[in-house]
Parts: sequence; structure tokens; C-alpha cells
Amino acid sequence: SFILFGISDQREIFRKEETTMATASPPFISTLNFTHTSFRPSFASSSSSSSFSPKLLRPLLSFSVKSSRKQVEIVFDPDERLNKIGDDVDKEAPLSRLKLFSPCKINVFLRITGKREDGFHDLASLFHVISLGDTIKFSLSPSKSKDRLSTNVQGVPVDGRNLIIKALDLYRKKTGSNRFFWIHLDKKVPTGAGLGGGSSNAATALWAANQLNGGLVTEKELQEWSSEIGSDIPFFFSHGAAYCTGRGEIVQDLPPPFPLDLPMVLIKPREACSTAEVYKRLRLDQASNINPLTLLENVTSNGVSQSICVNDLEPPAFSVLPSLKRLKQRIIASGRGDYDAVFMSGSGSTIVGIGSPDPPQFIYDDEEYKNVFLSEANFMTREANEWYKEPASANATTSSSESRMDFQ
Repeated sequence: SFILFGISDQREIFRKEETTMATASPPFISTLNFTHTSFRPSFASSSSSSSFSPKLLRPLLSFSVKSSRKQVEIVFDPDERLNKIGDDVDKEAPLSRLKLFSPCKINVFLRITGKREDGFHDLASLFHVISLGDTIKFSLSPSKSKDRLSTNVQGVPVDGRNLIIKALDLYRKKTGSNRFFWIHLDKKVPTGAGLGGGSSNAATALWAANQLNGGLVTEKELQEWSSEIGSDIPFFFSHGAAYCTGRGEIVQDLPPPFPLDLPMVLIKPREACSTAEVYKRLRLDQASNINPLTLLENVTSNGVSQSICVNDLEPPAFSVLPSLKRLKQRIIASGRGDYDAVFMSGSGSTIVGIGSPDPPQFIYDDEEYKNVFLSEANFMTREANEWYKEPASANATTSSSESRMDFQ
């Protein structure tokens, strides 16, 4: 008999029907039979923002064999086999690996202007990319039938429910490409936060797929296709700031309306807001009646202020999660003028304070907020024909308890 142990962070399925061990001693070991062993490729770290080490896969398989007389531990390292697969893939394409930053966004203002016949709502919003984001590593896979996605947090789907996989499937459908990928998502943006983390991941995956296929299509085509799987995804193909209308898929690029070094703090409680439930409770007759173009003109002329940062989804979100309304009110009251504006992003549940990177002291002192997600951030943009650059330092953190937030 044998015991299998010591397998961690493993993804691909490796099958070996029978392993024959050529050894003269001890004589009781001759053959090991096992049907399958799971392992995951572990991406090597890289100092480059656009690629990572060719020595991509470093899994270790360890198992022991027991008998009545003694135990022998045998270590099998499939490193060479897997790296040979990677090298063979590399030979077929000039670019086979990418490491990309996937930033999130905030809605500086968000007006809901009507309900459509298709069940969606029309909106008018100033979207802006910020420096909090995930990191995604892509590698061409030798598989011709399936993508493999892994992630660093529990609760994030790694199958066809994930927008990354949907984006890669969409790219193949539109272009006829037959390339599949190994992907690792290093997630820092919390889900259910109103920050568009999943939409950004999808846009990043479309960009990566196009780069790893030699640039078969234009950015404009990627942007147009992306609306088929998510309303917020097309925005990320802007240069970082955009006025978005329709369901959010009509994107008008804007020059950066704010200094990129303008600081902000993001505060998200553990509770998430269901987007569907927020829209279900939306009362259009109780929404703001200010013209969104007036808001846009004011914000581009005068910068951020509390009167400009209107979000029509705040009242229904506060109905879903009353503690979120109390959090916003306490931040405003405790800020003592540190913030130019305090508002909810998207459908929640992140509260944004513009003007200071520091949360109010009560976030650290009150037991109620010991596990909130905190991150300082700033506005960011991207250059034409390039993807977003990862900031020099990662600022995502938790409150003073230093406990890790559950992303489920």
C-alpha cells in the first residue's frame, strides 16, 4: 500500500498508470500503481511587468511506501517534463506568457436615467480607473480544449462562471483562435464591492488573449465584443477616464479630470450588496433629477465635491444594508474636512473618501469595523496601445486587526 501526501497549489491532472522502480534494494519495492495525481503549475515570480520566468512550473510530488519492515520516502519531481511542455509551447509562438495588472474603478457620479425594455437600466456615469487591482498571469497551454484558472482566494469560481473564462471563450468564438491558457489570478479587489473587479479581469483577459495570439484584432473590436458578457467591461478599454451611458457599454473617453496623485481611501465592510437586489429596490421617482451632463461639466471644471458625487443607487443600497448608510454618515462626520467627497461606488458596498488616504480613527477603534477592507488608492490612466501598469507598491490592507478579509 502507499500514502500520497504533500501536494499543494496544484492544477493540471497528471496520469501515470504504472511506475516501475528499478532498484536492487530494498527488494520489497518493485512496482507502484496509481491512477492519477493532481498537481498545479506554480508560476515563478518575475521582476518584469509583462512576462515571467520561462521556468514556469515547479510542482513537487512526494509520497511514501509502507511495508511491515520499514518505510521509504520517494520524491518525484515532474519539473523537467512540465518545463519541456512549456518550452515546446514557447517555440510555437513569439509571445507565450504575460503578467498584467487588472485595476478596478470607481463611479465618481452615477445617475440612473430610466429602465429599458430589455430589463436593464440606462445610466450616465463618470467612471475612473484607480490604482487598486489584481495581478493576472497568463501562459499558453498545450491543451487544445480547456483553460485552467487558479486563484489565491477561496470563493472565487475558477470554471465557466468566472468572467476571465467567459472572456477567453468569447475571444476564441470571435476570432477562431484555438489557443487555450493557464491563468493565475492574484486577487486583491474584494468581490461585491461596486469596484468592477470582475469586469476588469475580463477586459484584461481579452487584452492578454489578443497579445498572445499576435494581435489579431483591434482594441475597438475587443471593446465592442466585451459588452456581450458584461456592461462594465468596455470601460476598461478606455484610457482610464470615461463618461459611460446606455447600460454602461457606450464609452466616451475623457482627458483625466483630476490630478492622478489625488489620494483616496476605500472602505468596504464585510457585507456585500447584491446588485440585483439593489436595482430591485431602486425607485426612479426618488432618484436625483440633476442632468448628468451638468455633473460632468462641473466635475471637469471644478474637480471633486460632495454635491457632484451623486449616486442614485445609494438609497436602495442603504435599504439593503442599513449599516452602510451609517458607515458613510460616520465617515463624513469624523472626517472633519479631510475628504472632498464621501460616496458609494457602483452598487456598493465600498464607500470612497476622496482627498485623504487615511480612514477615520473609528475604523480602527470600533469592534464593528475590525474586519473591513481598507485600501488607499489614486486615479490612474494608461497609454495608447499599452495595458495598465502596476503601481510601484501595493496598498491594499485590512483594518488594525490585521485579519485577512474573506472574499467569498
